[in-house]
Amino acid sequence: MVKTKDSILNDYQNNIKTQESRITALKKKLNKIAFSRLGLFITEILIIALIINIGFNPILTGLLVVPLLLFMLLVKKQSAVQDELTYAGQLLWVYQNEADQMLFGKNGYHNGEAYQDEQHPYASDLDIFGAGSLYAFTNRCNTQKGMNLLAENFSRPNDKKTILDRQEAIKELHTHIDQTFHFRAELQSHKPEQLNVIQNKLKYQLPEQLLFTNSPLLKFYIKAVPFVMLALLALGIFLGGVAWQVFGLGAVFNMALIFFNLKKINKVYYGFTGSSNLLNAFSGTIKWTEEVKWNSTYIKDLFPGQQQTLPVSRQIRQLSKIIQAFDARLNVILAAFLNLFLLWDLKCSVNLADWHSKYANEVLEGLGRICKFEELISFATLTYNQPDWNMPSIEDTFHLRTSDVGHPLIPQGTRVLNDFTLNPHPTADIVTGSNMAGKSTFLRTIGINMVLAFAGAPVCAKEMSVSIFKVLSYMRIKDSLNDQTSTFKAELNRLKMILDAIKTSSNSLVLIDEMLRGTNSRDKYLGSKVFIEKLIDQQTPVLFATHDLQLSEMISDYPEQVRNYHFDIQINEGEMNFDYKLKHGPCTTFNAALLLKEIGLTLN
Repeated sequence: MVKTKDSILNDYQNNIKTQESRITALKKKLNKIAFSRLGLFITEILIIALIINIGFNPILTGLLVVPLLLFMLLVKKQSAVQDELTYAGQLLWVYQNEADQMLFGKNGYHNGEAYQDEQHPYASDLDIFGAGSLYAFTNRCNTQKGMNLLAENFSRPNDKKTILDRQEAIKELHTHIDQTFHFRAELQSHKPEQLNVIQNKLKYQLPEQLLFTNSPLLKFYIKAVPFVMLALLALGIFLGGVAWQVFGLGAVFNMALIFFNLKKINKVYYGFTGSSNLLNAFSGTIKWTEEVKWNSTYIKDLFPGQQQTLPVSRQIRQLSKIIQAFDARLNVILAAFLNLFLLWDLKCSVNLADWHSKYANEVLEGLGRICKFEELISFATLTYNQPDWNMPSIEDTFHLRTSDVGHPLIPQGTRVLNDFTLNPHPTADIVTGSNMAGKSTFLRTIGINMVLAFAGAPVCAKEMSVSIFKVLSYMRIKDSLNDQTSTFKAELNRLKMILDAIKTSSNSLVLIDEMLRGTNSRDKYLGSKVFIEKLIDQQTPVLFATHDLQLSEMISDYPEQVRNYHFDIQINEGEMNFDYKLKHGPCTTFNAALLLKEIGLTLN
C-alpha cells in the first residue's frame, strides 16, 4: 500500500508515543531498582548490627553474602536498563525529528553551513548548503565523513551508471526504512568527529604505539607469567622461607616491567579511553548491514571483504572487550593485583596488537561503510517522507523534460507545479515577467531538482527525464568590501567563470537571473544580448530570467535558437494575483507601476 504524507506523519507520531511510554516505564523500573538497592544496603547493615549485638552466628554470617550478591545483580540490571533508556531516548529523538520536519520544516541534523562556497558553480544560488537549504532538508548523517559524502554528491553530478546504481540502492533502503531509524538512533549520541578519531587511531597511531609489544620474549613471558606466579605462590605456601623471597622478587620484577613500559602503555590506553560504548554502537549499526541480504549493486559493492571468517561487527566487539578489560587499571587496587600476577596492562596491549594485525583493515572498511550507509539513508528517508516525488530517468543525450515539477524546499501546500521541456537542440530560453511573479523560483526549481537527480535521489516532480548537465548559475551576485569588489565587478567575475566553464564542458546548462544589475540599463541590455549570443554560438542551453522585455525580441534574429516564456499577473480592481505558472511567449503585464503606487509614487 502506498502511504500518504498524512499516514507517514501519523506513523511517526505513534512511534513517538510508543517511545515516550517506554521511557516512562524504564524510568519507573530504574526507580524500583534504586529503592531495592537501598533496601539491600540497609539489610546488610542490619545483619552486621545483629552479628555485633549477639556475637558470631554461622547463619547470620552466611546471610551476609545474600544481600551483597543481590546488590551486585541489581547493579548489573540497572546498567542494562539505563542503556535501554538511553537508546529509547535516542530513538525518540529520531522519530520526533522526522515529525518536526514534516510539521514545521525543522531538522535537527547539521545544515551544511560549513560547505557554503560563493565561488561554487551553483551551490549558493540554488540554496544547496546552509540554513533553509537542500542539505538542511535532506541530511540524516551524524558522522563527519557521512556529511562530507552527502555534500560531495550535492556539489557535482555523478556519471549515469553511478546515478542509476544509487537510485537502486536508495529504493532498496526505502524498503528497510524502519531499520534505518534504529541505525540512526545507534549513532545519535556521538559527536561527528568521533568516528574519524577512532579511524585515525587504528590506521596511523596504533601501529607505531604498539611496536613495543613485538618482542617475542615479552610475549612469551606474558603468556607464562600467570603460571610462574601461581607456581611461586604455591612454593611459598608449602615451603615458606626462601620461596616467599623468590615470589617477592617475581612480583617486583613484574611491577618493574610494567613501570618500564608505563609511558608506552598509557599512550595506547588513553587513545581509546571511553571508546567501548561508541564501538558497541558502531558494531550494532554494522551488524544490521551485515545481516541483510542486499540486492542492489551499489550496496553490495560496499562489502568487498564479504569472505572474511569473522563479521566486522564481531571484530569490533572484540576490540571493545579488549578496551573494557584495559579499563581495569582505573581501579588502583585491582590494577595492582592484576599487574603483579598477570602483567595485565601489558597483556591488554599485546591482545590489542594481535587484534590490530588481524582485523584493523577490515574494521576500517566497516567503519567507512557506516558513513556511506548514512548518506544513502538520508536519501532513503527523503524518498519515504515524500511519497509524491519520483526517481528521474537519466538519458544519454541532450535532454530535459519535466512534468509537474516544483521547488522541493517550498511546502507542499504552497508549492506551484510547472511543466518544462528543452528542445532537442540547445536554445536560449528567455523568461520575462513581473516582480515576484516566479521567474527566480522557476530557475531554482529546475536547478535544484537537477542536483537531486544527479545525486541519485528522487526529484520533486511527477515525472522527470534528464541527461547529465554541468549546472552553472548566475543569480545572487554580491559585492565584497573586504575584497574591494563592486557588484558589477563581481558580476563580471561570475560571467567569466561561466564562459571558462563552457569552454571545457560540452554539457553545461546555464541559469541566469537578471544579469548585470550593477550597471546602467543600456549597457545591461547590450551586455545581456551579447552574452546570450555567445551562448547561442557555443550551443550552450540557458534559462535567462529578466525584466528586460527587449531581450525577448531576439527571437526575430534567432527563431530556432531563442524561445520566450513568461510569468504574468492578473489585476482585478487594482489587486495583483499571481498564479506562478509558466506560459509561452513574452510577458505583456508588469507590476512595477502598481507597486510604486502603493508607496505613494505614480508613473506618468
